[in-house]
Amino acid sequence: MSCNDYSIIEQTALKYGAAVLYNEEMKHHTTFRIGGPCDVMVKINCEALLCELIEQCEKSGIKYYVIGRGSNVLVSDNGLKGVVLLIGSDFSSVRVEGETIECKAGASLSAVCQVALENSLTGLEFAYGIPGSVGGAVYMNAGAYGGEMKDVVISCKYIDDGKIKEVPLSEMELSYRHSIFSEKNYCITSVKIGLKKGDKVEIKSMMDTLMQKRKDKQPLDYPSAGSTFKRPEGDFAGRLIEVCGLKGTACGGAEVSTKHSGFVINKDNATFSDVLGVIDIVKDKVKKETGVELQCEVLIME
Repeated sequence: MSCNDYSIIEQTALKYGAAVLYNEEMKHHTTFRIGGPCDVMVKINCEALLCELIEQCEKSGIKYYVIGRGSNVLVSDNGLKGVVLLIGSDFSSVRVEGETIECKAGASLSAVCQVALENSLTGLEFAYGIPGSVGGAVYMNAGAYGGEMKDVVISCKYIDDGKIKEVPLSEMELSYRHSIFSEKNYCITSVKIGLKKGDKVEIKSMMDTLMQKRKDKQPLDYPSAGSTFKRPEGDFAGRLIEVCGLKGTACGGAEVSTKHSGFVINKDNATFSDVLGVIDIVKDKVKKETGVELQCEVLIME
């Protein structure tokens, strides 16, 4: 499509004072640092804009993608045809009321953890260092070090049929890397998190400890999308990959990390195809040697 074909999208975005970018390279918006240009990108700055754009795209038959911090996605080098609705720093306000934190979907988890620390609120330490947005974290029920989003979320607001609705935790169906949002075409706009008063020194100590564990065990020096595969029942993807002798397995610029075999990293200007190549090699060998069929955790967008 040409820029003219997206004129209604641009007009709506400008009405709300939102930034519009054409042919924006998606590699600048994913932690993998991979991805070609999208037709048009709108930096979402309010719920009303998001509602209107989704409604316009659906009525006009325009394909659209909702992207947060890009920490769990792999985008094609050919880019994305359609509209990218970027829910990031322009839609990331955080508000504290007592022991409750309410944040827009684009707020980074690390930023929300810092707000919790500043207000001596405990319960979210596990999320410190997870490189995603709050909306994305709820979408996939992100978790680490014994904690998950389902442990702290109270409710979420989301868009359904052009309207803002709210759903309590009990109806979110949060389980391992799953939620009602990953099953239905809902777009999360804000999240309410319930924490408890704690000791600021202890909270800071736990955050520092968990961050150090990440640095010690994970290949944070290279772009990646975090854990590449879901945890198979009763085992760990990283262990299976390692026992199959796949550490360091490479395809072009992509490689199974030698530091943590559960991560496929962009070691040297890897392409979309390079990463998929490594993923296929890993899945094939693990299946042949252990009988376990690994499921990709990373969302493939093309």
